[in-house]
Amino acid sequence: MKINGIELKWLGHDGFQIKNSRMIYIDPFNIKDGLEKADMILITHSHYDHCSLADMEKIIKEGTKIVAPADCQSTIAKSKIPVDIQIIEPNQEIDFQDIKISAIPAYNIDKTFHPKTDGWVGYVIKMNDCIIYHSGDTDLIPEMQKLTGYKQQGKEFIALLPVSGRYTMTAEEASEAANVIKPTLAIPMHWGGLIGTEQDAKEFKELCEEKGIHAEILEKE
Repeated sequence: MKINGIELKWLGHDGFQIKNSRMIYIDPFNIKDGLEKADMILITHSHYDHCSLADMEKIIKEGTKIVAPADCQSTIAKSKIPVDIQIIEPNQEIDFQDIKISAIPAYNIDKTFHPKTDGWVGYVIKMNDCIIYHSGDTDLIPEMQKLTGYKQQGKEFIALLPVSGRYTMTAEEASEAANVIKPTLAIPMHWGGLIGTEQDAKEFKELCEEKGIHAEILEKE
């Protein structure tokens, strides 16, 4: 899909490609061959289905910037192609030329798969007249309240939220998160691969629309 000069593609699971004048990937996993090389890759946490060196090596070029939490560094450093690794922590902000990136905490509240103490993240990406929030693997957490102001800035505000349950939010919980965040567009992720079904995505869309939130299910690229 294209929004405000940005092309957004879902690559399956939690993986996305975001393109304007730069090519950005988030959590590439089981991606196809032949994709355009990355200027930047954002990694949310160190689990193998988010920090996959085999998938990163399909899209990196010399000098690709990879932003990730500290415990991802040992995996990324094994790359055969020289890359620029930048470690990020929750609530930290970085600039990448004309793009602003903020790390948002991502963790489980009532599960043990993603502890808050591990310092894992989601990302808010500000580019063109668009704001994209990729939540990472998370539950509905208090920090999401701070995101509500983005819609008031008069820009497109897209929220990418996991819907599979077990390790993250269920479709119902994700719709509640969307209701807190109030994006202009909500897109389900973390389904159709290792865990989560198309029905989870459809339920999320229906529940969002019941709350007056526009939601779309993207086809896997």
